[in-house]
Amino acid sequence: MESHAEGNAVITKTKIAERLIESILTGRLRPGVRLGEQDIADMFEVSRTLVREALIQLQARGFVEVRSRVGWYVAEPSFEEAQETYAARRVVEPGMLRDAGRPLQSALKRLRQHIAQEQESIAADDATARSSLLADFHICLAECLGNRFLSSMIVDLSARSMLAAALYHSKSEAQVSNDDHAAIVEALAEGDNARAEQLMIAHIDALKSRLDEGLASNGRERDRLRSILIAEQTAPAK
Repeated sequence: MESHAEGNAVITKTKIAERLIESILTGRLRPGVRLGEQDIADMFEVSRTLVREALIQLQARGFVEVRSRVGWYVAEPSFEEAQETYAARRVVEPGMLRDAGRPLQSALKRLRQHIAQEQESIAADDATARSSLLADFHICLAECLGNRFLSSMIVDLSARSMLAAALYHSKSEAQVSNDDHAAIVEALAEGDNARAEQLMIAHIDALKSRLDEGLASNGRERDRLRSILIAEQTAPAK
């Protein structure tokens, strides 16, 4: 069965997958967290079959892994996979800027507002919001440039980067990333796409350079899935 009703909403395997990816992007679901099929089914009031289909979908995209006779877990990318993620971003994101025209004023306004939110989260020392906003900038940029296909691809790459960062990043340097984002947007505003492209390359190279294989933890986090998703489901709608 493709979908189940929850109140007036229709829950599909795609929506379940999207919710789990959102939790990865916000840093609430970290590498190694166990994903109990029955727990997820209970939270969404759907069948375990539907949940399993969503998890299989995420497995194909590299976000979760199944361990024989144990269950589903958020993926723990190897150091080599982390490096490959940034290598892919180095091709995709600068290329997106190279081929884009000058953004509309409404798009520039949205991007500047996003950067201001990044700055606010940094000033407030809100680690969760900060990480989420910094990752989401790249998705926001793709959306503002009007490429839906690349937007979907960058969602995946950003989520993979969040998993890699959780395991291997040596330091946050959030303010540096925020400054990079601001410089990229201003280059686009001036119509200097070549400069925006070079700034993006330098930005991604800097993120990749902070990968540290020695930081990978061998321990497993406790299963925080229930508290995470329940909190998200009960949060007021924006």
